[in-house]
Amino acid sequence: VVGGPFDSDGGDVNICGFPGAVAWTADMDIDCDGQMSDQCNLGTDPSYMDQTAASDSNGDPLDAATLPFVVIPGRSARFDYLDAGLGMRSVVAVIFDGKVEYGVLGDVGPQAIIGEASYAMAVSLGIDPDPSTGGVSGGVAYIAFTGAESKVEVIEDHDAAVTLGIDRAKLLLDAP
Repeated sequence: VVGGPFDSDGGDVNICGFPGAVAWTADMDIDCDGQMSDQCNLGTDPSYMDQTAASDSNGDPLDAATLPFVVIPGRSARFDYLDAGLGMRSVVAVIFDGKVEYGVLGDVGPQAIIGEASYAMAVSLGIDPDPSTGGVSGGVAYIAFTGAESKVEVIEDHDAAVTLGIDRAKLLLDAP
């Protein structure tokens, strides 16, 4: 265990470390923060904020409605994502109900809570993306790949995240 425990809808969750990755299984709350869209705004999400921890290549907040990304807990004595070798643009594999989707770390959440991803990530996994009523209460596995070699150059380049994620997953599976 490299971090935790964190609060999740399904109970306490720890982050486990592996060579080249950290992983956890939790719920999925829907993050609709960032660029305002028809899907993500104050009308659809009472907790909506117009910023994300990461910015796109134009310096704008990320677009949760179109970019699959994951929210990592804020830095604390419980877990420091920077010390773990993660950062914004790190590639993450998210697994739910037999489906795998790749995205990036794109936002930072509360220090004690884990299990949140963007509207677009939920859509890609077949999870109800409604920021007020959607998400799932458990059964979502998150594998965040560590190290500078696990970061995409352009955070909004989803194809690059998928390609890099597949490569990093193969390395993890081949590790002794």
